[in-house]
Amino acid sequence: METKPEINVGGLQFAWDLEEGQFLFEGQDSVLFWTASAMKLFFDTIEEISGEDAAGVVLETTGFRQGLLVGEYFTGMKNVSISEAAHLITNTYASAGWGRASIHELDESAGTLRVNLKNSWEHKINVAQGKKEGGRYLAAHYAGIFTLLFGRNIWYRVLQHQIEGHAETVIEYFPSEKNIEENIHRLARLKEAEQISQLERLVDEKTAELNELIKEISSPIIPVLEDIVVVPLLGTYDEARVEELLVKTLQNLPKYKARYLVLDLTGLNNNFTLHAAALIDKLGSTASLIGTDTILVGISPQMSMVITESGLNLSKFNCFQTLQHGIHYALAQNGRSII
Repeated sequence: METKPEINVGGLQFAWDLEEGQFLFEGQDSVLFWTASAMKLFFDTIEEISGEDAAGVVLETTGFRQGLLVGEYFTGMKNVSISEAAHLITNTYASAGWGRASIHELDESAGTLRVNLKNSWEHKINVAQGKKEGGRYLAAHYAGIFTLLFGRNIWYRVLQHQIEGHAETVIEYFPSEKNIEENIHRLARLKEAEQISQLERLVDEKTAELNELIKEISSPIIPVLEDIVVVPLLGTYDEARVEELLVKTLQNLPKYKARYLVLDLTGLNNNFTLHAAALIDKLGSTASLIGTDTILVGISPQMSMVITESGLNLSKFNCFQTLQHGIHYALAQNGRSII
């Protein structure tokens, strides 16, 4: 068996060294892959891991940078014009199975041209993937090549894709400030915006959960003995908490058949304000309308000063220093006591 066969196709040399497991294309190490299976799996895996948008930028960036390498190779060739280099490139790529490419309307001074691609390996992979839109690798690849050949940054615009039902893909090229770095930054900003949006949604969800939890544990109604309920006031009360407390308390007083509502103000020692004093007055007065007497416990000297300054008359409620005293008083009104 011949282990080192060679063949020349279209002026290009292909060679194999089976003992070394080596394939050479124009004297350079190369590899061969099945387009619709192995390469499709490669593309699918990139998209699966990084997402379709990120995969598109990765392939576009890779195509452009590899195009720069090709452009560097051809600019290093002596006595070869840009038009001649373009012809060599298309023949080389056709021989390598990249599909048929043709260059049109190449204008060196303007830095413009049009590339027509037919049956490229990227198109075949996209078909195998079931894509509806063509890829960006080859379009960006030729942009990289002509960026080096023209000596200025070249970008592209796809006029039509073969995968859309056209006979071939048509891409126009022109000088532009747009580049792959800009696309990478754009993708990074997009991903950052998506992450920020996700965090904001998470914060909103957790805030809603915490608000519900606060409603459950804030100022709970505690039935301590028959006819007597205790409501400890805790923390600072804004308009929302005031409304929640009023509704929750007044709805549950009939449920517990409460004759006495003991408001424990101990937890307000450092947060007692005129707003809190008004809350107590409103809650106690409203409770009396449904037959429940209000008892205040845990009033500190500091609270007494705020109550006096408020001008509210909380003396209409029975006031005691501790919760124990308040409960004993409520029991005594019914001729009962704790033994």
